Amino acid sequence: MSIKSIAHVCIFTADLDATLRFYSAMGIHKQFDFIKQGRVIGFYLRVSDNNFIEVFEKASAGEVTTAGNLGHLCLETEDIEGLRQKLADAGYQPGAVKLGCDQTYQFWIKDPNGVEIEFHQYTAQSAQFAQAPVEVSW
Repeated sequence: MSIKSIAHVCIFTADLDATLRFYSAMGIHKQFDFIKQGRVIGFYLRVSDNNFIEVFEKASAGEVTTAGNLGHLCLETEDIEGLRQKLADAGYQPGAVKLGCDQTYQFWIKDPNGVEIEFHQYTAQSAQFAQAPVEVSW
């Protein structure tokens, strides 16, 4: 029911290619693309075994609720239902658990500062491990 690790940090960019070149220069490589209506709008970068940077072009992100280019923080758990219930029992209002387009279970909540926090529980089919493109519908 506890947090296992930081799963990913989401950032927004005006230039996907420049962002990929920058992180690739550090030895961080693309894991998979996010595709919307046949066009790449973002990608996942693998930092280490289970740690990632999620990148979206700012124009595709819609209304950004956080300041600057930080989209959200994502924390990994091994018991997503239990963690969600723990937060609800503490008086917070977490969103519903759903299976995301990347085949990973997730739910969302805002911290007291308005920072969006996503919680992940990976599955055997999670794109983070399958390295296949993910078609988004939002």
